[in-house]
Amino acid sequence: MLSGFAGSGKGTIMKELLARYPEEYALSVSTTTRQPRPGEAEGREYFFKTTKEFEQMIAEDALLEYARYVDNYYGTPRAYVEEQLQSSRNVILEIEIQGALLIKEKFPDTLLLFVTPPSAAVLRDRLVGRGTETPEVVHSRLSRAIEEADGCEAYDYLVINDDLDTCVEDVHRIICSERNRMRHRLSEIEKIKHDLKQLVKGEQL
Repeated sequence: MLSGFAGSGKGTIMKELLARYPEEYALSVSTTTRQPRPGEAEGREYFFKTTKEFEQMIAEDALLEYARYVDNYYGTPRAYVEEQLQSSRNVILEIEIQGALLIKEKFPDTLLLFVTPPSAAVLRDRLVGRGTETPEVVHSRLSRAIEEADGCEAYDYLVINDDLDTCVEDVHRIICSERNRMRHRLSEIEKIKHDLKQLVKGEQL
């Protein structure tokens, strides 16, 4: 799961991972009640819902997690994630901290990465540079970032997004390394141990 301050570039990092390694990654698309930004498409960046539709999903327990952020709902569709988990690719979720921690409780092996710009000033400049946020929303997002900074210690890795290319490759290496942890590959080592015993006994594999 990839989280980070609004304006940290986490969405861009995810798009680059998918573009560079399409066979290795699958994106879990979140649901939101906010309006689409220019260039965003239904089912690609988000599943866009009305507040009524979103609250119906809450009532039906159709979300793994959800939160209200800057006057809009954001959530992770249960059915979509479960479908993606059936593939052999790394499934990436871009969600807020409280939602990430809730999913971590349900899926303990989940890897948490927190993305941040190199400084608070750079974060402010990126938010303003978008040109899509009012000064009030920028202020709200900066205020929210203070709260998020108090919760990111629970994450497994901190990723500094200064240079995009370097950052994307750092994230890719972290995920690849995590997949090779022994606890994730016990079945493979058990097979090798079994085959070794057969070889020592003189049996054919």
